[in-house]
Amino acid sequence: MKKLLFILSTAFGLANAQTQQQATLLYNWQDTTLASSLSYDNTYNECWGLVINNKEFAVIGSTAGTHFFDVTDPKNSYEVAFAEGAFTGGGVIHRDYHDYNGYLYAVCDEGATSTLQIIDITDLPNSINIVYNSNEFFTKAHNIFIDTARAKLYVCAVKHTVPNNFSSAMEIYSLIDPLEPLLLYTYNNVGHVHDAYVRNDTAYLNCGNDGLRIVDFSTLDLSIPTTPLELASLTSYPDKGYNHSGWLNKNGNLYIMQDENHGYDIKVLDVSDLNNISILSLFNSGVNPNSMAHNGIIKGNFAYIPYYHDGLRVFDLSDPSNPIQTWEYDTYLQSIDYCAIHPNHLSYKGAWGVYPYLPSGNIIVSDMQTGLYIIELSTSSTNLIESNFQNHIFPNPVINKFTFTSKADNIKIYNSLGIKIRDQKLNQNQNTILRHKLLNGLYFYSLNKDGKKISSGKIIFK
Repeated sequence: MKKLLFILSTAFGLANAQTQQQATLLYNWQDTTLASSLSYDNTYNECWGLVINNKEFAVIGSTAGTHFFDVTDPKNSYEVAFAEGAFTGGGVIHRDYHDYNGYLYAVCDEGATSTLQIIDITDLPNSINIVYNSNEFFTKAHNIFIDTARAKLYVCAVKHTVPNNFSSAMEIYSLIDPLEPLLLYTYNNVGHVHDAYVRNDTAYLNCGNDGLRIVDFSTLDLSIPTTPLELASLTSYPDKGYNHSGWLNKNGNLYIMQDENHGYDIKVLDVSDLNNISILSLFNSGVNPNSMAHNGIIKGNFAYIPYYHDGLRVFDLSDPSNPIQTWEYDTYLQSIDYCAIHPNHLSYKGAWGVYPYLPSGNIIVSDMQTGLYIIELSTSSTNLIESNFQNHIFPNPVINKFTFTSKADNIKIYNSLGIKIRDQKLNQNQNTILRHKLLNGLYFYSLNKDGKKISSGKIIFK
């Protein structure tokens, strides 16, 4: 097993001030008659996209089941089909989807009858047909991913009710026969796999508190299958938290991953050499010190990131050492009132999922409270927003002292809960700050001049 190295070649946060444009809303759907989850007050969860019979479709999960929309003419989108979940109501938080060979695979992570559903989608928009609806293989799962080139279904955080209520970190099934999944392997080399991205049998596994694993599962295709080979692991890295999800770019040389913790950055990894992986940069939405990313996807040179509270944020990764935020659309319409009560984003509300692969270029977004969105990244938009959430402090992480490049006359430092713990005036030309009694951990700062913030960002003391 080879360990990963990390080299942070840019500052934490966005390196430069960005100009970002407001996306255009084409369609929004929500059904106020549906139940909200009892845990997070979310009616909706994951989204997905399909192209069937030369038409575009959006899929969104709810507490009731799976909803299908014809979005070919996005401003006149409409629901064409619905598949009731095996488990429904306020106990549902999470559903997940992937499609393969004319079928949509759906799972749920709550209830004793969550089941795997396989839905025939070949007759859309006329109808759908649930062709498999059983707990035979497993009862519930948190996420799924299908390696379409290898016809394998990866099922993450699996739970079974029979024969003896056991769990698996991940299970891999063959889809050679799409209607008869065949269990190939149970992966329990870590305690938990939350999500996976797999291409040509190489799986990038997001293992929660155990970090990232990269595993070769091609050995499962042998006449006598052998143990999968772990290619690399990353268990220590800047801003490490709960390793939640990730996505590989088309060229296979860049991987982004999100740690699902308030205030933690997205990481951009160079994975062109699995013997020597480096972290090229870290970035965030710049909206709030406690902003939290969820299920990000890369398409082309852009990362599409749904953020709790902050909506969809799009980042240009043309220079992966310096991601630039270019587009935004806030789906959480209650954010103004809600943030007055919870100013530090310390909850789970807002954008959940994104799907940017429709041929039209339109983007599907799901919001936990406000439903399905179809948006357009129109170049005609003139609503420009300046973001000053950037970092001028070095070194970062800090051991004893740090220096900044700014003409600020004041610095404020906040802990990870947003509580101000230092408010220090700066002398003329003063650009070095001693650590004093600050404990190890993650902090946020703002540099100010004449009472106005001119720069802000993250800082880590170690």
